[in-house]
Amino acid sequence: MLQRTTILLQIFLLAACTAEVPQQHFRFVEATINDVQSAVLSGDMSCVDVISGYLRRIDHYDKPSGMNSIIFVNPDAVDTARHLDDRLAAGQAPGSLFCIPVLLKDNFDTADMPTSGGSIALKASVPPDDAFMVKKLRDADAIVIAKTNMAEWAFSARQTVSSSYGTTANAYDLDRVPAGSSGGTASATAASFGVIGMGSDTGNSIRGPSSHLALFGIRSTIGLTSRDGVIPLAFDRDIAGPMMRTVRDAATVFNVVAGYDPADPYTEAGKDRLEDDYTSFLDSDALRGKRIGVLRALVNTADADAAVTGVFEQALSDLTARGAELVDPFEIRNLPEHLDGDYFCARFRYDMRLYLRSLGDAPFLDVMHVKETGQYSPYIEDDLDFFGSNPADVHPKDLDPPCPDFFEHEGRQAFLSDTIGSMDAASVDAFVYPSWTNPPAHLDKAVQEYKGDNSQLIAPATGLPAVSVPMGYTYDSLPAGLQIVGRPYSEGVLFGLAYDYEQATSHRRPPEAFPELD
Repeated sequence: MLQRTTILLQIFLLAACTAEVPQQHFRFVEATINDVQSAVLSGDMSCVDVISGYLRRIDHYDKPSGMNSIIFVNPDAVDTARHLDDRLAAGQAPGSLFCIPVLLKDNFDTADMPTSGGSIALKASVPPDDAFMVKKLRDADAIVIAKTNMAEWAFSARQTVSSSYGTTANAYDLDRVPAGSSGGTASATAASFGVIGMGSDTGNSIRGPSSHLALFGIRSTIGLTSRDGVIPLAFDRDIAGPMMRTVRDAATVFNVVAGYDPADPYTEAGKDRLEDDYTSFLDSDALRGKRIGVLRALVNTADADAAVTGVFEQALSDLTARGAELVDPFEIRNLPEHLDGDYFCARFRYDMRLYLRSLGDAPFLDVMHVKETGQYSPYIEDDLDFFGSNPADVHPKDLDPPCPDFFEHEGRQAFLSDTIGSMDAASVDAFVYPSWTNPPAHLDKAVQEYKGDNSQLIAPATGLPAVSVPMGYTYDSLPAGLQIVGRPYSEGVLFGLAYDYEQATSHRRPPEAFPELD
């Protein structure tokens, strides 16, 4: 990391000594971290130019198109960029994410902007400090330019609708859903409203929207990343992380945001399992010799769409062409029993009480206040009753029957053991299936067309790491994602496998409705 910082500074100082620097047209659409930093550090653009350009895209496209992915623009973003320009001109070393614009899901605490969790009841709530990951991003000189819409309280995997800001559409088809609950981040990142997208995933909410928007998304091993300052849905399942247009950029961001946090007790389990540099796993030959299981139980389902499964079969051929050995079919011991198991803990009310108390001056301390006052969207009423069904002041492990934390949960640990044991028996390095077996639903049929959400089924219960990487398109323009699941703390392996596949197939293409501005 020190070597990279030194090189970046040397590039800038060399450019600063040049009498005349030719101005080149910078392409904001699909720009990578390297693209942005090369433009700024070479003198082609200032950081102010970069941030202003992305803000212009948001203003020009988001509300006028009806996509509605952005809910709050950081009024200090340009001033922050100007400060970074001044620091660089003074010879100060740039951070690893210098001048990279960030799009944050509206459940990440930000001390300088409201954080509502998609609820009108918290629309004016400004937390006292930043979430752990937000602080890490800012310490690396990234700039949070906007907050993105999300499904209210992160309840919905189907769609992204909040009582605070309304409905978000899919950037590839504005009549369809981006999935949920991180649909705002997904559509905004796909439309190149920023470079870094940040989401959270309790059931599918990083990988599901990433699949629907042709992004790479990672749900990491539970315990490897902090959830501090992220509005909870279920603390024993919640994960936060990047949703990016390229695997390399995701690995770069993961280097910054992953790691031990004393404010999150789960990270005690993973503090010695962090890799020094996840980008070191990015090998265009990573698939060669790897044994990849094909979990047919999540492919050949009764309601699977033939267009999606057809794209998946092509993905299997592509994996083979890259030198992978397929184990087809791969089976997980006792999978039907585990999928039918009652492993979900309705602890939202308890976790929210802890979160609301952390705010210091929260407008209420029991989240069921929103039910009593009618401050919620009608579509979440049943979910609100379910997730808020247990007491606010009783730890889930003390309920009757008890709901233990992940590391003490017998059912979830048995599921994890059966999955790893099956991988060992088949000698597979990872296993794959479609992130969804159906295309994005129509906005007006989000409930009726909600099918094939595979992301919910394995990783959240077992705590295993899983990624979704673009595997092509159905019906001309609707993205589909390939899900790759690995062993505990094998994020480096997953980055490598996904990178090899991404580089070989080049499936990602930008949505046509959001071209480069003149």
